[in-house]
Amino acid sequence: MTQVIRSAAEAEAVAGELARTFAAGAADRDRTRRLPGTELDELSRSGLLGIAVPARFGGAEVPATTLATVFAILAAADASIAQIPHSHFVFLDALRRTGSEAQQERFFAEALAGARFANAQSERGGRTITDDATTLSPREDGTYVLDGVKYYSTGALFADWLVVRAVRAGVPVPDGAPVPKALVYLRRETPGVAVDDDWDGMGQRTTASGTVRLEGAVVDEDAVVAYNALFEGPTTYGARAQLLHAALDVGLARGALAAGTEQAGRARPWFEAGVDRAADDPLLIQRAGELEIAVRAAEALLREAGAAIDAAEAALTAETAAAASIATAVAKVAASRASVDVASALFELGGTRAASDSLNLSRFWRDARTHTLHDPERWKVQHIGRWTLSRTPPPRHGLL
Repeated sequence: MTQVIRSAAEAEAVAGELARTFAAGAADRDRTRRLPGTELDELSRSGLLGIAVPARFGGAEVPATTLATVFAILAAADASIAQIPHSHFVFLDALRRTGSEAQQERFFAEALAGARFANAQSERGGRTITDDATTLSPREDGTYVLDGVKYYSTGALFADWLVVRAVRAGVPVPDGAPVPKALVYLRRETPGVAVDDDWDGMGQRTTASGTVRLEGAVVDEDAVVAYNALFEGPTTYGARAQLLHAALDVGLARGALAAGTEQAGRARPWFEAGVDRAADDPLLIQRAGELEIAVRAAEALLREAGAAIDAAEAALTAETAAAASIATAVAKVAASRASVDVASALFELGGTRAASDSLNLSRFWRDARTHTLHDPERWKVQHIGRWTLSRTPPPRHGLL
């Protein structure tokens, strides 16, 4: 039976308990690519998937700061498992913003019962990732039909619901207007839906990020939610999504440092150091201190970004939304750099033995390097620089 979490403190405590369980098998799951079906069932039963549901629908409605903390805790244990519910929370947030009352009541109840929502967003054929070919076409009986192919659909193999971004076919588009798109909340077992287990990334091996194929999948009107409306005014939608990505990187960095510290306790000292333990080598101490500073800086910036989002949502204006996006971009860049750097440097702490394949500590770097490719930090730095020099507000989209 799925429990219902009632507070931010309870959410963080439950995340900590799950993390200890998930960490125990993380190395073996990654090595053999054993997909975490059992672990995701535990996640569903824990109640964590419902913590962002608004209070009026029975959820804890935890702040963004708590969501970020929960993701960081889980990612320190197993970044693949932590990645899977990312889209779940993003698309519950979309419902909160543009879904109808009936849609919110329906899907929030699903989340509180432990149902899992996964994304079916990215495509390969367009000029950029914003170009979609998947279509939502109206039928005479008032229903719609979905056709297209989506890639990198994280968690789709274990989802109860797929959230598909599609172009609304047959809707006239004025010159210069954006292409009208929708989010479609589609049951995983809907006829015409197939999910391929074909993810072969070097990292995040167990995220179940397969290909979703849609061929004549019939959709009712009550499963269609506006997409373009998410960006028509000041919004924290993109910042919230990016905050969770940053939290994943922060958790990765903290987990990698913990693994390196553990290995340092087992390592032999370098003979020139003149000490009995590797942990007493002054050069190793220096390196560990530098890494701790990098991780703590990323953790602090993550908290600051979460607080900026919470503040903006309490008093939403163009200025507060822009400030939240910039704070989140800063946190994401710092977290991205910390995760890759610390995941590489952990081997310096543990020495040659840390590179043993039996330990599989390379998973931290592989996960970090793979996840940080999700969206380029170089463009975040550009928006941060423009804001710093001229207070140019960042653009409104789901990646900022």
